Amino acid sequence: MATTMRAVLRRCLIVLYTGGLLLTALAAAQSAEQRTSRYLESIRKQPQLLLAFVRDLPKGGDLHNHLEGAMYAEDLVDFAASGGLCVDRTSSRLLPGPCDSCETYTAKPSARCAYGDHVLYNQMIDAWSMRNWRPGDESGHDHFFATFDKFGLAAETHFAEGIAASTNRAGMDHLQYVEFMHTADGGAAARLAGKIEWNPDYAKMREDLLSAGLKDVTAETGKRLAADDAKAKEILKCGTADAAPGCDVTVRYLYQVLRGLPQQIVFAQILLGFELASSDPQFVGLNLVMPEDWYVPIHDFNQHMAMLDYLHGVYPKVHITLHAGELAMGLAPPEDLAFHIRASIERGHAERIGHGVSVMNEKDPIGLLHEMAERNVLVEIALTSNDVILGVSGDDHPLPIYMKYGVPIALATDDEGVSRSDMTHEYLRAVESYHLSYSDLKRMARQSLEHSFLPGQSLWADTKLVFRVAAACAGDAPGVEKSSAGCGQFLAANERARVQWELESEFAKFEKKY
Repeated sequence: MATTMRAVLRRCLIVLYTGGLLLTALAAAQSAEQRTSRYLESIRKQPQLLLAFVRDLPKGGDLHNHLEGAMYAEDLVDFAASGGLCVDRTSSRLLPGPCDSCETYTAKPSARCAYGDHVLYNQMIDAWSMRNWRPGDESGHDHFFATFDKFGLAAETHFAEGIAASTNRAGMDHLQYVEFMHTADGGAAARLAGKIEWNPDYAKMREDLLSAGLKDVTAETGKRLAADDAKAKEILKCGTADAAPGCDVTVRYLYQVLRGLPQQIVFAQILLGFELASSDPQFVGLNLVMPEDWYVPIHDFNQHMAMLDYLHGVYPKVHITLHAGELAMGLAPPEDLAFHIRASIERGHAERIGHGVSVMNEKDPIGLLHEMAERNVLVEIALTSNDVILGVSGDDHPLPIYMKYGVPIALATDDEGVSRSDMTHEYLRAVESYHLSYSDLKRMARQSLEHSFLPGQSLWADTKLVFRVAAACAGDAPGVEKSSAGCGQFLAANERARVQWELESEFAKFEKKY
């Protein structure tokens, strides 16, 4: 009996000791978070200190990042020069060779000439981005979207270099994850669609495309992207002692459908997106892009939703995120501002919404906000982009409304190269515009990974009111102690949880500074 009592007592002491360690760790973490929060409040009106704080802040994932638009114009000049491209001196549009000489009177000099001609160099940077954009000359919307046709030839022939540069900026920005939107097939699906007669019977159209070679396009696209990814890692010197910050960033891709093209091409690209996300782990979902207010995206919107609805039924496990509500009053008729977000969720099966700026113009906006919160639909918020393209910022932006109604949100860069921004400045803008607290910033970073399309289970058992760790890792402290065997096995088996654990470890390191 005495032996039994001693054993029971020993077990109780072990439980109390272990529980005490966990409570101590949680208390320490809470204390560190509180200290960090107090520091943020102390520097809120000191912009340079605030910038330094936000730059070092772990930021989770960037879920809304167009690969071409992420490339800075300076990089694109280098790509154009190395590719032997020419530039139209009047429009700054890139053209294939042969080129004229570098004399200032020539109409079509080599892009390389810009290195010795600061006027030409600055003209190209300004034409390919929002730098020095003057609102009185043209709208931000028109200047922004015109850039892609100007620098497109350089981006299309240097995707590997663009991936390397953009991923490295993400690493320097203390991001753990990026989902690049990328039309990675090089136009192959569009060319295939051009050979096939349009059929409004989506099942028959799908069969025709698959029979005509869409499976081959799928395989070739995967090979093309794998080669670009491998070259990007080589550029970044991943796996060496000189590895660049981008090597620590997990990268996945969303197949990017160009919704402004004819209906048979849009269907072929949507189908390719579903096929890629079903068979190639590099692709985790798809998105429809191009300006929402252009004629075809407006005119064919309901048809695009019907295409997604049908193909979602065929490929129910494929993730979908959609641009919706990237509109403002006056940019499109009021009736077109009244339903795009709701339709994208209910008919397009979007798990996330990009932009969502016009949400309060939707029919029954409060009901829609409640629905988004209930269905846990995240909004990818791109503050700089919304400002320069739509002229929507500050109190006119719905970010605080989404927060008020419990809709999950995450900050995103959209096209950071064209916008001349980065994730640090997206966070800085959010803090300065909306007086966000440290817990707000931390929640947004966590939500970005929670709503990523990475495979596997989440680190979190609950994210509604508080972030509660899944049972497998409930007794472990990220960044403080080595994971237990059970937690280690859980993280090894679930990539989503593993990247989330990395974020928590970075938060632990960050908060130790304060």
